[in-house]
Amino acid sequence: MPQAIRVFPYAIAPVLLSMSLGCQPAQAAAPPPTQGAQAAPFASPPVLSGTPDVATLVAKVNPSVVNIIAVHDVKARKIPFPFESDAFGGAVPQQGRGPRERDSTIRQRALGTGFVLDASGHIATNAHVVEDANRVRVRLADEREFDAKVVGRDTRSDLAVLELQGAKELPVASLGSSGALRVGEYVVAIGNPFGLGHTVTMGIVSAKGRSIGAGPYDDFIQTDASINPGNSGGPLFNLQGQVVGINTAINPQGKGIGFAIPIDALKEVLPQLLSSGRVARGRLGVSIQRIDPTLAKALGLDRPKGALVGDVEPGGPAEKAGLRSGDVILDVDKDEVDDAHELPRVVARHAPGAHVSLKVLRNKSTQTLDATLDTLKDEAVSDASDSDSSAAGAPAKNNVAPGGYGLALSDAPGGGTRVQRVQPGAPADELLAPGDVIVEVNRQPVANATEAIKALQGAPKGSVLIKVRREGTTQYVAIDRK
Repeated sequence: MPQAIRVFPYAIAPVLLSMSLGCQPAQAAAPPPTQGAQAAPFASPPVLSGTPDVATLVAKVNPSVVNIIAVHDVKARKIPFPFESDAFGGAVPQQGRGPRERDSTIRQRALGTGFVLDASGHIATNAHVVEDANRVRVRLADEREFDAKVVGRDTRSDLAVLELQGAKELPVASLGSSGALRVGEYVVAIGNPFGLGHTVTMGIVSAKGRSIGAGPYDDFIQTDASINPGNSGGPLFNLQGQVVGINTAINPQGKGIGFAIPIDALKEVLPQLLSSGRVARGRLGVSIQRIDPTLAKALGLDRPKGALVGDVEPGGPAEKAGLRSGDVILDVDKDEVDDAHELPRVVARHAPGAHVSLKVLRNKSTQTLDATLDTLKDEAVSDASDSDSSAAGAPAKNNVAPGGYGLALSDAPGGGTRVQRVQPGAPADELLAPGDVIVEVNRQPVANATEAIKALQGAPKGSVLIKVRREGTTQYVAIDRK
């Protein structure tokens, strides 16, 4: 199984955490156009022709960038206090009892960055910059400071909006389009690394649409610019001086790998953050997984695409619409789902109660289902326990699946087939693991190890689609049978 990349947003902590972007300011000369070929025009021609005049750009946008100071009162560990006061205010040892404990409160400051959304003083930043803050102060580029209140915050997208108290006629940042942003474009960031104040860095867009495991709506802009604590929530500008991203996270194991939230994500939720302070999103009620090339072949897809449905919530919008485990969701209201991680974002763009059309692949044929979305509730801790995750009583007898799968199976309590062992290097290695419970083979239910072995043995050559229960959820794997 692929190893997850550890990616850290600079969340609020005892020391300041945030981020910034930057790279070497030197620009490589563009190669001469091929002789006889006409150069393709820029989709968005830069305002600054020739070598980017970063100094002019910065002078234009710098006033709209702000530094954020979030103050937190944190209760420290209780400490013994072995003295008490006498009548004259002096400290004397306590008599006849052990030391009392006294609470200690430590005041911490976290630094971040933001940018001005309108002249009346609304500021955009990351939600984690102001999380649980007792007080928020904002410092402008001209060194003026204002108290600020959090008027809207969305942890799922890690976005927040502040309102400055008493500010008027502020310089406003222009919002661009992250959808129109191209890989390879120059970008400029201004932030507050390590509390140094306004600092300018420069780089390019390395990739778009990155999923880094930060949440259900991962869709990050990746940049090769350098990252530093203190710049979370800061703007990423294109050469037109428009904000195209909000700097948010880094990969601490990689140099020059930083991530920014696309500005289009902020524009989608900004009206709700300003009006109600929160974001209401639609909810479908399914668990999904990504489709790899082997799964795509087993499902009848020409390439890996869509979101494979694992579990369908009983009584939820998906079940009412007729969705089943094993369906592949290909689009929502003609908005294509090219990868499973896109589905939560696509669904969340619709309001609760919205009616959406789902194009699904079932048994290698497509059909359309209509669903009415529910409301996505606040984050809750789900019970991922599986009653089949451990067997009581005497160890079950192992049965070795034939056909070179490399599996040792046994009957699972409650039905299905438990994987006891997986032979290293076998076709099932890294796809199945001990403790998995096989419930279907090529969409045929299997109630015990005998049925599973028979189904595996009779499966045709090629990809065998296997449905398993794993850690309380349903997943699919496809094993190539040679």
